[in-house]
Amino acid sequence: MIEIERKFLVNSKDFKNVAQKNTRIIQGFLNTDPQRTVRIRIKGQNAFITIKGISNISGTSRYEWEKEIDVAEAEDLLLLCEKGIIEKTRYEVISGKHIYEVDEFYGKNQGLIIAEIELQHEDETFLKPDWLGAEVTGNTKYYNSQLSKTPYTLW
Repeated sequence: MIEIERKFLVNSKDFKNVAQKNTRIIQGFLNTDPQRTVRIRIKGQNAFITIKGISNISGTSRYEWEKEIDVAEAEDLLLLCEKGIIEKTRYEVISGKHIYEVDEFYGKNQGLIIAEIELQHEDETFLKPDWLGAEVTGNTKYYNSQLSKTPYTLW
């Protein structure tokens, strides 16, 4: 499946006032090679293994495969992950016909808040709430796989 998404920095915490739900996420990477990242994620009471391919030139599209796995298996696999486990809370915010996933990071990425929106096609129009800041789509330093290696607090 091809994932099409755009990423933005968030300039205020106003999104929390309109969030429909939030979920704690812990994730690590078995592989952070840009050609194929392999992620283990525990999201609330569920767990997943995800493989992502390299992004296209604009950074908006890339192949993504995901499968739900047992939480206990994910906990074991997190022990095998590369250094730099990521912890964050994901807020879901409905905006028009889209949902923004807003990630508030903790630990060594404390202070970073990123919003992502998934689209049906790259040039699709969407509403931009006031709390949405600068676009960082395609900027690899904001990829979770890179934040695990070079955290936000070390920039």
